[in-house]
Amino acid sequence: MLPSLIAVEDQMKTTQYLTLLFLLVCAPVRAHDTHSMDDRNVEFGDLVVCDTQEQVERYVALYHGDKQAAVHAVNRAENDPTACVVASVAFVRGPQTATARTEGMAFKIVRILVLGLNSDDGFRPVHPAPYFTAFGVTEYRV
Repeated sequence: MLPSLIAVEDQMKTTQYLTLLFLLVCAPVRAHDTHSMDDRNVEFGDLVVCDTQEQVERYVALYHGDKQAAVHAVNRAENDPTACVVASVAFVRGPQTATARTEGMAFKIVRILVLGLNSDDGFRPVHPAPYFTAFGVTEYRV
């Protein structure tokens, strides 16, 4: 029972640290942003994370159901093994920058601010950094 309590305490400390980090990072931006702090939420997810919007657009064009294959193809074309990665991250969504379509699927390309990465010890905070990702969109015919 004690090891599980320690794990819960460690997880709570990590969550508290990420929340504090989020507040410290985003509070100065609030003065220049028309959105209130309540409009922004820290999200957690397994995402394809790329350095540029163009790399995400290339990823979407190459995606045929296999994330890793598309990421590998983008990285090979960029001659950079870390241009795009699949990672479990804590992030804040920024603006949608584009929409991309492939094989009957649509994706909105969004700039994100990565605040943490999942590791063997759980989520750990990182120096906040901007990246791009794609979120699937459901489109309906009218």
